[in-house]
Amino acid sequence: MTSEVIIDVQQKEISIALLEDKNLVEYQNEKREMSFSVGNIYLGKVHKLMPGLNACFVNVGSERDAFLHYLDLGTHYCSYEKYLKQVQSDRRKLFPISKATRLPDLPKEGSVQNTLKPGQEILVQVVKEPISTKGPRLTCELSFAGRYMVLMPFQDKVSVSTKIKKGEERARLKQLVQSIKPKNFGVIVRTSAEGKRVAELDAELKQLLKRWDEAIENAQKATTSPQLIHEETGRAVALLRDLFDPTYDGIYINDKEVFKQIKNYVEIIAPDKIDIVKLYTGSVPIFDNFNVTKQLKSSFGKTVNYKRGAYLIIQHTEAMHVVDVNSGNRTRAENGQEANALEVNLGAADELARQLRLRDMGGIIVVDFIDMNLAEDRQLLYERMCKNMQKDRARHNILPLSKFGLMQITRQRVRPAMDVNVEEVCPTCLGTGKIKSSILFTDQLENKIDQLVNKIGIKQFTLHVHPYVAAYINQGMISMKRRWQIKYGLGVRIIPSQKLAFLQYEFYDKKGHFIDMREEVESKN
Repeated sequence: MTSEVIIDVQQKEISIALLEDKNLVEYQNEKREMSFSVGNIYLGKVHKLMPGLNACFVNVGSERDAFLHYLDLGTHYCSYEKYLKQVQSDRRKLFPISKATRLPDLPKEGSVQNTLKPGQEILVQVVKEPISTKGPRLTCELSFAGRYMVLMPFQDKVSVSTKIKKGEERARLKQLVQSIKPKNFGVIVRTSAEGKRVAELDAELKQLLKRWDEAIENAQKATTSPQLIHEETGRAVALLRDLFDPTYDGIYINDKEVFKQIKNYVEIIAPDKIDIVKLYTGSVPIFDNFNVTKQLKSSFGKTVNYKRGAYLIIQHTEAMHVVDVNSGNRTRAENGQEANALEVNLGAADELARQLRLRDMGGIIVVDFIDMNLAEDRQLLYERMCKNMQKDRARHNILPLSKFGLMQITRQRVRPAMDVNVEEVCPTCLGTGKIKSSILFTDQLENKIDQLVNKIGIKQFTLHVHPYVAAYINQGMISMKRRWQIKYGLGVRIIPSQKLAFLQYEFYDKKGHFIDMREEVESKN
């Protein structure tokens, strides 16, 4: 199996696609100005206590206050509270954590009103992003995740991933990490650390300790709260940290800055694989080049087609995700209805497992499969679903089919489900249903080019249009594109883009910055 990571960096957002055998299996899209990412650490301020919930709301700067339950304070909250006071008492010299006193554990049966008070400053970490009407979910048990281990201040225990089965290897890793970790720190050894040498583990441990030092220094210098004191690594690097596999065939990035970040990261964790990180410099959009755009258009939306006419209907509600399996207009199998239902359901299990990863659907998922009479067929479907979900990194639980033919799945949810709108509003009429004559579209484009070159003074730019329109502009011995270049200069470039609707266009300057020509025209009217 070949695996490739495609990273599309735009001015306002960054998109990351994971391909397995050229098939899109994971997709992440984030606005570049987003600040409330899982892993971020804040110096927050307790806003309101909720004794009935045994929880409180904390101001971390988000639109809605973040939620912190008493049990999420963690057993080492008292040690954190005392250490924060020691750090903030001297703004010039940092009190080392190695000299900090570990206080008794916080009792599990305690109450929030006896532990916190409104206006109190507190160190918190985001464990779940804002979803729908809910604010971020917080914890006071801080952690710093690396590829091989997770560093946890004020804990003194070394734990090894249960996925490492060999007893000798577990004992080796535990003894090794115990010998290199500093006082007042705990470590969770991740599955990817299996077989790694002490030098590799020690190098990452020093990186994680450096991140802790920087965070606590920021807390020491903070004069007001709430304030961000530690920002999780960029989305591209964070995704690679969890997903990176030395067997990757390539990691392609279309931005020089992000390319350097990822190359530096891969050089640290797998220096022999530095060559798989490649800068994409093609003129065609990177997602179009790797067939990601077309797969996004066909994989998202309410209806998802798969084998021979069968399809899934996926709907999202506040409480859960609901999936309906339909056989569509496919012909029945020769062996009868039962065989046909089994074949459709098995195909649905394959596609659904991909959809859960692709959309990052979390919480409760209820699937209505086609009814099957035979118990062995229902068991086969359950086993197929479990096998397909083995590749999923998110924690999940799958229940066998109920009497009504429903399968219930729970999947870890830390951010809103990914939703890509595949329906296109007409860019010309903006949904009104009336447009100018299509034959005049190229004249409209030429007017825009004339404004850019002769009125605004932008001589070099690219015009992105639908591939059909690009083919029309480029056709002929003396094409329309060539006539434009003769008239307005060789800085005029035409790029086909699969993400655009038929009569939609976008202008970009030579640095790749978007030029809003519609806004330019409207401001003149």
